[in-house]
Amino acid sequence: MGELNFFLGLQVKQTADGIFLNQSKYIQDMLKRFDMLSSSSAKTPISTSHNLNSESESEPVDQHTYRAMIGSLMYLTTSRPDIMFSVCLCSRYQSAPKESHMKAVKRIFKYLKGQPKLGLWYAKNNDFSLVAYTDSDYGGCYLDKKSTSGGCQFLGNRLVSWQCKKQTCVSTSTAEAEYIAASSCCGQVLWIQNQMLDYGITFLETPMYADNTSAISITNNPVKHSKTKHIEIRYHFIRDCAEKKLIKLHKVHTDLQLADLFTKAFDEARFFFLITAIGMMNFG
Repeated sequence: MGELNFFLGLQVKQTADGIFLNQSKYIQDMLKRFDMLSSSSAKTPISTSHNLNSESESEPVDQHTYRAMIGSLMYLTTSRPDIMFSVCLCSRYQSAPKESHMKAVKRIFKYLKGQPKLGLWYAKNNDFSLVAYTDSDYGGCYLDKKSTSGGCQFLGNRLVSWQCKKQTCVSTSTAEAEYIAASSCCGQVLWIQNQMLDYGITFLETPMYADNTSAISITNNPVKHSKTKHIEIRYHFIRDCAEKKLIKLHKVHTDLQLADLFTKAFDEARFFFLITAIGMMNFG
């Protein structure tokens, strides 16, 4: 049958040193479909000064086109974690998109035009250590002030899973937002642990890195008090996981918090530091 080199829009390049995954052909087809081949390129997928909200006073745009563009981008996030936050943010406005929202979506396309061959590199002979990073913004949504959870998981120092999701409740503190994000990340870690059991690999005390000391304390010290008693019970399962030594939460400096990439917009320097740190690169 030969060596696998293409699968469901995903290009696979295999070498003696490892495997490189990207979707450059899919990107070119997408740019052509939405008439963006002749557009200029952008350095980052979203501006740090963006102010997207559903009450924008700009003119409405075609809902079907907007949704089609978002759907195409969503599929691309399977190999492009660098656009995950911006795509998830723009996807919140599919019910009544405005020109300001379309402008933000087109910026993602412009960024992809400038970086079509960026992908994920999986080197051979790495160990199978499992590590996770968890982060949250605080009240980042312009209207309802809900926060965004971000997380990423590495197996053998290579990115295997990543998440960006708007939280369902309004957090009353940074610690609460970070704690909710950590609980969500913990769920993904448990899923990976269970998957690896099929290969005879068992993980205990998987390191999870957060940059909020209070959230770590809430996890490690399961004591109810006035500042945490209102947090929904379902988020406290992370405490049970910590007690069973399935995960262990550690402090990481904000500058080295890789899950930051999935919670907010960054300038060019910080953005490229993060995508390089998670293992993204250009390959031929």
